[in-house]
Amino acid sequence: MDQVKRELARETLHRGAKFDLERVVVETEGGTQLERDVVRHGGAVVILGILDDGHVLLIETHRIPVGETLTELPAGTLEEGEAPEECAARELIEETGYRATQIEALGTFFTTPGMTNELMHAFVATGLTFVGQALEEGELIEVRPTPAGEALSMARDGRLRDGKSMLALFLAERGGWIGRT
Repeated sequence: MDQVKRELARETLHRGAKFDLERVVVETEGGTQLERDVVRHGGAVVILGILDDGHVLLIETHRIPVGETLTELPAGTLEEGEAPEECAARELIEETGYRATQIEALGTFFTTPGMTNELMHAFVATGLTFVGQALEEGELIEVRPTPAGEALSMARDGRLRDGKSMLALFLAERGGWIGRT
């Protein structure tokens, strides 16, 4: 397989609030030049909040890029210099109104490596206390506590279509945090 030998050029096409768009040109070992548009992203978190009764915190929010209201786990973008664990704690409060006494890592993954370098950090949050949502301007989020087994069923049968949420649920199931009960 022909591998990338070196980067020849990089141009920023757009600077955005949460990501930048770049055009990158690379040369392969075989001498072929490849041009790609790349979304440069500072990273993000997804949080599986588990209530004492075993329900998990799903949210519903309208996603303009797909033109639909989706069911998801709470998530958010890392602020510059912010540790993923801090971002997870902040986003959990902002989007769901719950503060966690414990936040533990489930794993990390690239969201869409064919177009972006976004690295997602998945966490499970427990010891939750309701303190009230702190939504950012323009955020319209409804919190939907859901039995964990139902959330897993939603991920399996297509009612939950958000990849980061599906993967975080499956990682939590594999890790024994939630089950089908």
